[in-house]
Amino acid sequence: MTERKKKLFVLDTNVILHDSSCIYNFQEHDIAIPITVLEELDQFKKGKETLNFHAREFVRTLDSLSGSKLFDAGVKIGPKCGKIMLKVEREFHQDLALIYSGHAPDHRILNTAYRLAREYPTKQVILVTKDLTLRMKAKSVGLMARDYTTDHVKDISALYNGNRTVEDVPEGIINRMYSDPFEIEATSLSPELRYLPNEYLILRNGKKSSLAVFNAVTQKIKRVNKVAAYGITPRNAEQTFALDALMNTTIPLVSISGKAGTGKTLLALAAAFERKRCYRQIFIARPIIPLSNRDIGFLPGDMKSKLDPYMQPLYDNLGVIQDQCPEPNKKGCRVRELVEEEKLIIAPLSYIRGRSLVKIFFIVDEAQNLTPHEVKTIITRAGEGTKVVFTGDIFQIDHPYLDLHSNGLSYLIEKMQGQQIYAHINLIKGERSQLAELASDLL
Repeated sequence: MTERKKKLFVLDTNVILHDSSCIYNFQEHDIAIPITVLEELDQFKKGKETLNFHAREFVRTLDSLSGSKLFDAGVKIGPKCGKIMLKVEREFHQDLALIYSGHAPDHRILNTAYRLAREYPTKQVILVTKDLTLRMKAKSVGLMARDYTTDHVKDISALYNGNRTVEDVPEGIINRMYSDPFEIEATSLSPELRYLPNEYLILRNGKKSSLAVFNAVTQKIKRVNKVAAYGITPRNAEQTFALDALMNTTIPLVSISGKAGTGKTLLALAAAFERKRCYRQIFIARPIIPLSNRDIGFLPGDMKSKLDPYMQPLYDNLGVIQDQCPEPNKKGCRVRELVEEEKLIIAPLSYIRGRSLVKIFFIVDEAQNLTPHEVKTIITRAGEGTKVVFTGDIFQIDHPYLDLHSNGLSYLIEKMQGQQIYAHINLIKGERSQLAELASDLL
């Protein structure tokens, strides 16, 4: 049996800012950090964003490993791990100078990796970067380049939908779902079928059907009723399932995926208002992904005027809820009161991260623009009595270094399916308007 060829991975800055613990995921292989990466991390060390946390955490880890050999042969990372080494910048290689300038940080990182590939002919040198353009540039000069895939969802086509249809259900069983106690033993439906906790079902037999959910504790399938929440009535089976999960106080973690116009955020807000007496506050947040990857500091005006465009979709959904209630209706007025009394807080995600999440109904909108680490950070801050809801469209990602496989929402759905305290629903049918549905499908 031939020994596996040892590899040398050269890490780009964006990999470290994505996962500060990444150096522990390369098994026995060695890691090289270009000094340019350290310089870029230094620019991110101040601040309260996740990027700033990762920059500081990695530098601390590097400092704990530092020794006289860090700039030489490298130092051991840990048990069953390879070595890590810092590589100072060297003269731009003539092969690269013919194609790229030596001023851009990406090109300097590429130069370090390219020179290492020639210095270590017995090793397979691989540049690891989440920047697709840099990967293409590396491959153009014969250098191997890969994305950081440790937290990737492997098969997006098999991602959990949260519900399924069961055909040819005996008519007697469907009739029983409509009579007290509105539930049946799971084995009476089919001894062969296996269900996940809080998995929703459409039971069918010809023209008869029933909506149901599997309770893993009682091992029973219970009927799901179509109910309204704060004036918002579900328009299809998936929305009915989503609203049931959102208003169930025994399920503290819910995710809702779906394209634009399927009602993800609207349903989450309506459920939060309907169940507000069970929670101390309602938090609604979304990550800020500036257009063209430009910081909000480029926008004119004060901080509120800079942030309002990012928060506007949330205010639009609040407007829809208020429109469902006539002006004399107390529920419509109550929405404004909740905002004024800070019982309802709408803010960028970075503004809410430091808050105490105890007995909070916490809605995280546009969760597909979060990294897996950011999703984990949010959930691990949930205190007693808190419900966390993630909504988003995994096919509409604005983050420059995330995709279908690497975004936090896909990661959450894959990892959490089957847990008793988790429910997920994928909304398919757009309900915003016929025009919006047509545009979403065709354009």
